[in-house]
Amino acid sequence: MDKPSVDAFGSRRSTLRGPNGAVATSQPLAAQAGLRTLQDGGNAFDAAVATAAALNVTEPTSTGLGGDAFMLYKSADGEVGAMRACGGAPANATREKVREAVADEQGIDPSEAEMPRTGAHAVTVPGTARGWEATVEEFGYLDLAEVLQPAIDYATDGYPVTEVIADAWTQGEDLFEDAHAREQYLVDGERAPEPGETVRLENLGESLQAIAEEGADVVYEGYIAEAIAEEVQSHGGFLTVEDLANFEVEFPDPVSTTYGDAEVYELPPNNQGLIALEALNIAEELGASDYDADSAARVHYLAEAMKRAFHDGHRYITDPDFEEIPPLGSKEWARERAESVGETASDVSFGVPDSHAEDSAGHGPADPREPNVPEDADTVLLCVGDDEGNVVSFINSRFAGFGSGLVAGRTGIALQNRGASFSLDDDHPNRLEPEKRPFHTLIPGILKRGAEDWSAFGVMGGYMQPQGHLQTLVGMLDDDLTLQEALDRPRWRYREDGRLAVEARMPTDVQNGLRRRGHDVEVLLPGMFGGAQVVRNEDGSLSGATEPRKDGTVEVW
Repeated sequence: MDKPSVDAFGSRRSTLRGPNGAVATSQPLAAQAGLRTLQDGGNAFDAAVATAAALNVTEPTSTGLGGDAFMLYKSADGEVGAMRACGGAPANATREKVREAVADEQGIDPSEAEMPRTGAHAVTVPGTARGWEATVEEFGYLDLAEVLQPAIDYATDGYPVTEVIADAWTQGEDLFEDAHAREQYLVDGERAPEPGETVRLENLGESLQAIAEEGADVVYEGYIAEAIAEEVQSHGGFLTVEDLANFEVEFPDPVSTTYGDAEVYELPPNNQGLIALEALNIAEELGASDYDADSAARVHYLAEAMKRAFHDGHRYITDPDFEEIPPLGSKEWARERAESVGETASDVSFGVPDSHAEDSAGHGPADPREPNVPEDADTVLLCVGDDEGNVVSFINSRFAGFGSGLVAGRTGIALQNRGASFSLDDDHPNRLEPEKRPFHTLIPGILKRGAEDWSAFGVMGGYMQPQGHLQTLVGMLDDDLTLQEALDRPRWRYREDGRLAVEARMPTDVQNGLRRRGHDVEVLLPGMFGGAQVVRNEDGSLSGATEPRKDGTVEVW
């Protein structure tokens, strides 16, 4: 198959290369913080946390200490591993209590109550601070205070806001209701900053300084923990200091599959990594790579693979401590799922179709359970590689924008709304239960192409994440695109309502071909198609690429 034309994808960037280090992320100042950390003697793990912390300040619309953090890595000694810093629901947050609380707040019958998207009941235990600390202590060379210093400087001294982030910041104008939240995140307590306007987040800087001096315990057992618990409880929530103090970071084994000659690693449940693996396996079983890269047939078969992976993922993926999860990432599962794919669009939805007496893999009666997850979410992803052979994919998020709308006192810490992923339906796989971790969209990735050829990658953006993984990997592996070409290529997105969204840059003949195959095609703005980053270490040569739809950059050294 001929390599697709670079011009067809409108590339205006190049893959950047350097001998000593590479950092790719969505905000230039944060990427520079990671690069300086490498230059100051840190390794890729130190640089990942420095970048993530800087993003907490320079892209506060998408990440923060009030959220969760995850990592996949390939270490210099060849180990592939993971870090999960994801808290659960409060110990007192039963479905019955939350139903009654929501019903009282909304003036409805408890039987009509649904899990709220924002507010106190959407707040779960934030994992970020302990995730940062564990990463540095387990794998880094520097201490946490050194790694956090760039973020502290940006918060205290200020920085000019970039265009994409200024636009996203406007969400806070309607979301933040409390005066103390508006004062800390809105200019004059009223509006989002304009592009180029200097912002200082001094209270957040004080919290970061406290973590640098006292460690993450200040967030989970100290005065910040008390502020978080008081904020949530003052709005009717159930989170306590004990919930925070009991939180621990995990180091789970990654899940993986092969795709051609490559191996792809993802996070296991409660994350949606199995959705990406299942889609890859089904696409391979269907022979999607046999079709021309610029064809409707290629997109059709990839989209049909994605449909089935979403269908299964949202039926089964949950906290594995509460429910067993079938082998969605196996080749055998994919072979059965591929049998239902034809030349025209199917009506498989995120939930289980009513027409099926049981799911096609034969795992019991079907019931249409829709996910309780916002289709799109705001996240930051960063990738780092160093000259020792470490490659790190690190992802950090509050879920949707500024999260729940709650800011913990005067700490500058906006609290996540990850609990919105739960359901109050007693039969839903992601039903709310005390101390249960919610279904998590965040999935960093690691790609192995050879013994000395490793990449850290990811595509942020809610349900776009596994779809972005599939499309980026197909571009790099099947079409031999450079890192940047793979990120520049026009994307498609299968949506929860069954429509297939495409970017306007998608060739017209491809769009029309998809319609002829029965797809309900719509055109969306580029911001709906995620934000990708990738860093590669190929036989000691480092390279990186960044998302053209964001304000991102790659820094190499």
